[in-house]
Amino acid sequence: MSTLLLKNVRLEEAFEHDNEHIVATRTAIYDVLIEDGQVKKVDKNIVVSEDVEVLDAQHQLLVPSFREMHIHIDKTYFGGEWQAPRPITKGILTRIEEEQTLLPKQLPTAAYRAEEMVKWLIAQGHTHIRSHCNVDPQIGTKHIEITKQVLEKYKEQITYDIVAFPQHGLLRSNVEGLIREAMTMGATLVGGVDPSIVDRNIEKSLQTTMQIAQDYNTGIDIHIHTANTLGEFEFYKLIDLTKQAKKEGQVTISHAMALADLAQPQLENLVHAMASVQMDVTTTVPIGINRSTIPIPYLYEKGVKVSVGHDSLTDHWSPYGTGNTITKLNVMAERFRFMDEYSLSRAWKYASGGITPLNDEGERVWPKAGDVANMLLVDGVSTAHVVARRCPISTVISQGKIIHQQEVGELKGEYR
Repeated sequence: MSTLLLKNVRLEEAFEHDNEHIVATRTAIYDVLIEDGQVKKVDKNIVVSEDVEVLDAQHQLLVPSFREMHIHIDKTYFGGEWQAPRPITKGILTRIEEEQTLLPKQLPTAAYRAEEMVKWLIAQGHTHIRSHCNVDPQIGTKHIEITKQVLEKYKEQITYDIVAFPQHGLLRSNVEGLIREAMTMGATLVGGVDPSIVDRNIEKSLQTTMQIAQDYNTGIDIHIHTANTLGEFEFYKLIDLTKQAKKEGQVTISHAMALADLAQPQLENLVHAMASVQMDVTTTVPIGINRSTIPIPYLYEKGVKVSVGHDSLTDHWSPYGTGNTITKLNVMAERFRFMDEYSLSRAWKYASGGITPLNDEGERVWPKAGDVANMLLVDGVSTAHVVARRCPISTVISQGKIIHQQEVGELKGEYR
């Protein structure tokens, strides 16, 4: 039996009010006892035997760890020499054509760079990683093999999903057979990309994707960048297929850009339909001129769960990824004007699989006995403070084990 005692951790206890407004978060110092990967006890001054591992948190804040729900560890410049992306001239097709020669050239370094990315994501507080993994005619299923090999190496530290991802188009590149092979090799989800733009056949592309998911009894994570009403049309087709296949709660749309374009009545109807099949969305929180941010808080309020991901750290698609989810939440909070203690504290759920220390009513719901001990120690006084001021992480704990640690005295928050 493995046991870890966290001494002197700061836990959120309740919201503090000034008349009708929440103005602060009340915290107190506790001990947290962890046994066999789960929280055993939360109390003051817990006493254990001398052979138990003890970590003095020195009044750091204990918060739920992060889930990286959209990343491509298989194709990255991270860990290699600096290289900026080349100019785009044909939209997504520019990158597809580029990958036909680039990815085979990167195969000798793919495993090393993927592992460097995994180590970085762990250091940034992630205990789960969902990686989309190219399956295409040029590299076949080699990236699936590499990705699984790397992630399995860290299976004692993280959990993971591997999405068999036909980046060059399921139909366009004729890779249905390769996707099926990828599923037998250990991919856990079926991917897809822009049925209208890339495959040019919405019905057949989505039907084939769903059929593979049915045949291998798994879920779907499909990238749909398509804007406006064409994207809306693709969403409704996928919703219908989800109902027919009884895949409720097993389908994710990544990016989902059309949700940022629709007028309110259209958006409301579509979101209601998505919620009816428990469809969720993953976003990178784009803020550029050409990519509007989807209405994240509205979606969540209407029953469509939203998770954040980084997509990349640096690769031939984008040079901007950081892997720092606290910074990602900070950007999201500023974009949607989360200015007060309450709204800032609610941001955490978008990166933690919905877990927050306090529920919406201000009752402490985490950590409690029986919870999986996936948690972070952060040099902050509340989740609101951490999100707003980008406070640094000192310790990452996965299933009750310390998997990354940095001395408190070395920490330097970006803005204290």
